[in-house]
Amino acid sequence: MTALLPLLPVLRRWHGRLAPVVLAPLLLTACSGMGYRLLRDWGGLSRDQTHLLMQLHEGEWLGEQGKSIYVLLNGLGLLWMLSTGALMLVQKLLARAKAG
Repeated sequence: MTALLPLLPVLRRWHGRLAPVVLAPLLLTACSGMGYRLLRDWGGLSRDQTHLLMQLHEGEWLGEQGKSIYVLLNGLGLLWMLSTGALMLVQKLLARAKAG
C-alpha cells in the first residue's frame, strides 16, 4: 500500500474526472436492468413488454458494434470507479487509524 501513496492524488483526480462520464451509462444500465427484472418478476409483464428495457440495458440502440463497445466501456468504467474508490477508502481508514 505504501507504494501506492504517491499515486493516490493522481488516482483521486482521475476518479473525479471520470465520474461524470461514467455516471449516465452506469445509471442507465442499473435502472434498466432492475426495471426489467422487477417488472418481469413482480409486475407480471412478458419478455415482449419489457424488451425496450433490455435494449437499453445492453446498449442495442448503438448498433451491433456499438453495443459491444458500450458494454466494454461500461464494465471498465465500473471497475475503475470501484477500484479507485476502494483505494481512497483504504487510504482514509489508514489515516484515521494512524491519527487515532
